Parts: sequence; structure tokens; C-alpha cells
Amino acid sequence: MNVIEVVNLTKKFGGLAAVNSVNLKVNQGEILSIIGPNGAGKSTLFKLITGFLKPTTGRITFMDEDITNMAPHLIARQGVVRTFQETTIFKEMSALENVAIAHHQRSRANSLGIYFNSRRARQDEEEFRRSGEEILEYLGLGEVKYEEARNLPHGYLRELGIAIAMATKPKVLLLDEPFSGMNPEETDHAITMVEGIRNRGITVMLVEHDMRAVMRISERIIVLSFGEKIAEGTPAEIQINEAVIEAYLGREDDQIGV
Repeated sequence: MNVIEVVNLTKKFGGLAAVNSVNLKVNQGEILSIIGPNGAGKSTLFKLITGFLKPTTGRITFMDEDITNMAPHLIARQGVVRTFQETTIFKEMSALENVAIAHHQRSRANSLGIYFNSRRARQDEEEFRRSGEEILEYLGLGEVKYEEARNLPHGYLRELGIAIAMATKPKVLLLDEPFSGMNPEETDHAITMVEGIRNRGITVMLVEHDMRAVMRISERIIVLSFGEKIAEGTPAEIQINEAVIEAYLGREDDQIGV
């Protein structure tokens, strides 16, 4: 079953087509990676899917509902959620407090109730804290839940960003370079985390430059170059695809994992 479908999607900035007539389908429960050289249009595609950019032409559907011109917060409420790396993290708060706060859109108390700390607001706070603890535990971050975010190493901060996104109960989680800047041990932990998220029934899309990680984790890969889709297939198929090899500077090297 397709959860997301992109049809003839184009985004132009002046005369430049950052995304050019892209078609793709995202299958429920898969890990799909979007790769390509710098400037290929990967991040633009993510922004279009999540409503942070409006397409010039084309259509995006989620569970057969048109979300093409929907506002980002409404798309997130539908269940299509993206990570923002460290920009959503409050460094002076603990990991648990960060995740608990991210539950706000599920709050049953109104603004007045929150201000006066009503019974419902207190119930929400307790529920969100329990949920935050559960999220951190199954993502392997339970041991740092009381640690201030400012004290966490880079890899944990990246993973905390994913935990914050999980608080919104996504159906599709879009990860923007989740393995960037990680050492091998941190990458192994993050890969296990992402696989665990998928095993809980959440579809995962990711944009990533770490090709070794991409080849390990992906069930399917889509390759963009100069805004156009040039290849689609399994990791094994992508590694021997001539168009992909040419796009990556025309040689077989570590960049594409071959």
C-alpha cells in the first residue's frame, strides 16, 4: 500500500528547477532513502512533501488525500513528520523534558487550562512524561533521559531530535541526514534506532550522504540528480546503476558504497 505518492512534482526558483517532474511512491512500512550529489534537490523534495515549500506544479497525496497545498502543521497532524536536527532542541532542558514538551499538539487542555495548571493540564503533563520516557527507552536513550541536552554528545543530540519527532505519533517519519557527523559507533546505534522505528509500523524516508549507512539500512533507494529522478531500486541495484555512478563524479568509489 502506498502511503505517499508524488506526481510530476516540480519546484522552480526563478528559472532554476530544483525539483523537476519527480514521480515516486512510498510504500507502507518501508525504509526509503533519497540520495544524490549536493544540489540534487533532496532537501527541497522533503520540504515540498512536508509543506514547507509549495510546488510550482505537481501533486502530493498522503493515504490518497491531497496534501499538496496544506500547511506544515496540518500535514504533521495527518502523520507526516520531519526532523529538524538540533533546531527543535531546548539545550537547557533534559532529554525527557524535550520529548514531553513535543507532545503539545496532543494536549486536551486549552490555553487557559495550561496557564492555570488545571486538572486536565496536569493529567496531560503526566501522560506526556510517561510517553516521553517510553519513547526514550525504546530508542535506547533511557540512560540519558535526565541529562541536560547541552551536555549530550552529537550523536545523542541527533537521536534526541528523532525522539522529539516520535512524540507526534507519526505515520511517516522523514529524517534529514540522521547519520551526519556521527562516528561508527554512533551510526550503528542510530541505524538500530531507525530500524526499531520501522518495526513499530512507522514508514521511514531519509535523506543522507553517508552511503555506507544508506546501503545498510535501505530497502529501496531513489536517486536524484539536478532535480530529476535518475534511478530507483534496491541497494544492490543502485550500486551497479551506470546513471548513478556517472552522477557521483563518474567513478566507482566509496561515495556510493561500491
